[in-house]
Amino acid sequence: MIRRVLLLGLLLLLLTAPFSVRAESDISVLNSAVEIDFPNTLIFNLEVESRADIVDARLHYQVDKMNYAQVTSEGWPDFAPATTVRTSWSWDMRRSSLPPGAAISYWWTVVDAAGNRLEDTARELCFDDGRYEWRSLTESDTTLYWYEGSDSFAAELMGVCEQGLARLAQDIGTYPERPVKIYIYASAGDLQAAMVFPREWTGGVAFTEFGIIAIGISPGHLDWGKRALVHELTHLVVHQATFSPYGGLPTWLDEGLAMHNEGELAPSLEARLENAVAEENLISVRSLCSPFSAEPEKAYLSYAESYSLVEYLLRNYGQGEMLDLLTLIKQGNTYDQALTEVYGFDIDGLDTRWRGTLEVAAGEPAQTVSWSRRGSLVEACSSFQGGSR
Repeated sequence: MIRRVLLLGLLLLLLTAPFSVRAESDISVLNSAVEIDFPNTLIFNLEVESRADIVDARLHYQVDKMNYAQVTSEGWPDFAPATTVRTSWSWDMRRSSLPPGAAISYWWTVVDAAGNRLEDTARELCFDDGRYEWRSLTESDTTLYWYEGSDSFAAELMGVCEQGLARLAQDIGTYPERPVKIYIYASAGDLQAAMVFPREWTGGVAFTEFGIIAIGISPGHLDWGKRALVHELTHLVVHQATFSPYGGLPTWLDEGLAMHNEGELAPSLEARLENAVAEENLISVRSLCSPFSAEPEKAYLSYAESYSLVEYLLRNYGQGEMLDLLTLIKQGNTYDQALTEVYGFDIDGLDTRWRGTLEVAAGEPAQTVSWSRRGSLVEACSSFQGGSR
């Protein structure tokens, strides 16, 4: 008896179900494909048919990156209503670009004149740079892609990445928030050709929200490349650890951490810092919270000071306090509030204490590290440290 009641209930459910549920079989996706014209365009193609005219088709897509909330974007292709529709929607990267290797989930919804609606199955794609035959090397959650150079070339780059991540964990207690993908282009020129709006000095880019690094390193400039790669990797990890809607880190802290994690610095920056101390020409810490000057000499000094500031904080107060500082800034505290909460002094207090240690140490070799990032510094770094162009 119970079985008969259940069968009767199922029959009634099928007879009274909304028409739109049955209607999914009336709309058929004949073809859904994607064309990648890297780095310029991503073209989503659709061919669909129904018994009634197709009146609406829209693309839905989600980009795999860090967000404050899940974001679904839409694209509306143009077409004339018909029972069979072939259409496409193009993502113009000049308006909103993606890095190499970015992952995207996408699906279509289609509606016909009879009110039937179909939501297509979600598909995944990778915005790959298909101009090269990439090889890959994976260690833990880090994958390195390269197309020029030997296996040992890639292994050496992977080795410095692992060392850099270990130092970050030890020195400031930060780890990657998501798997890391690194694309090694054979030159700065190849890298710039992979970007929609490159700048002539661009030698490496960390797409922190995507967990992707793209950098130009030739096998002949491996030493420069290792430092530059660790620098970008540090930016990626630190930016992920401090990702929030409240704003970013002060520039001196962001760049200082990246330089600290590289290793030893070219004597030229050390000399600039020593000269600035001797001539009482240091840039204030408050000024270094903002983007650095485009003037090369001021920029060089800004990087040297940034490293020195981070070294001062780590050497005198330790890893735990640095992690606390990053956490408070992530939570939306001002730079002054965060410094005061952790160290007991604000930006001006840091400036005074840090300058005092430099004056005491005047005449002794300064401890600084290498850099290879942003603005005219990348070009200048290439000129005196042997970086690829």
